[in-house]
Amino acid sequence: MDLGLGIAAGQDAERFAGLAAEAEAMGYAVVFSNDHPGGDGLAMLQPWASTSAAIDLGVGVLALDRHQPDGIAGHVDELGLPVSRLVLGLGAGWTSTPLQVARTGVAALRAALPGARVIVAAMGPKMCQLAGEVGDGALLNWMTPERARWAVDLVHTGAAEAGRAPGSVTTYGYVRVAVGPDATERLASEASMYQQMPHYARNFEAAGTDPTKIGIAVAGGGELPDQLARYDAFDVTVVRVLSERDPEAVLEVARAAKT
Repeated sequence: MDLGLGIAAGQDAERFAGLAAEAEAMGYAVVFSNDHPGGDGLAMLQPWASTSAAIDLGVGVLALDRHQPDGIAGHVDELGLPVSRLVLGLGAGWTSTPLQVARTGVAALRAALPGARVIVAAMGPKMCQLAGEVGDGALLNWMTPERARWAVDLVHTGAAEAGRAPGSVTTYGYVRVAVGPDATERLASEASMYQQMPHYARNFEAAGTDPTKIGIAVAGGGELPDQLARYDAFDVTVVRVLSERDPEAVLEVARAAKT
């Protein structure tokens, strides 16, 4: 299992410019930013690309109800991002036909941006199988270690049914990580925000798990490696740090995860 490092997009990309180089030096496989109306995920990658040499640069995810494939490709070109290092997560967004939208979006982005890896955001069984069928990877989110194994099996099934080698589809897993005396409260607060969104709420219900307990909350960083090892179903476990908005606070957790 490889590790990735993830943070939320914001208006302070330059402040986090050194994050990718630091993560690369620690042996992380990829740095991820999310994307949301208040934060441009692709713009977060620009300073990372210029300050690092080879680490993969990921966005998880670009929702297809807000971003069109041609627009994504144009923005990548505008920012001068190295296509060979990109891992672009696509999500169906708020649509009544998510499988169709995701399938069409993956094909369109591949045509518009040859060479980039396109991965599919997935939580439910049908989307997990679709990710295996059409994606270069799957980005799995808000899962317990047990649910992760279930989801990865579905991704592999989708790949096999499409005549693809299951190992050719990389499974990335976002794992929220909070460290410190208030770690449990920070993890619960993050989950509570997502519970307000219907498709996340359905996922939590299907998993049969208290969403405030999904992820890792530990008092000290020394506990992190053993906790992360439980997510060994993923090819790449993305440590999505829940900390104050400060590069050193993020890197402190990143170092502890690699100890």
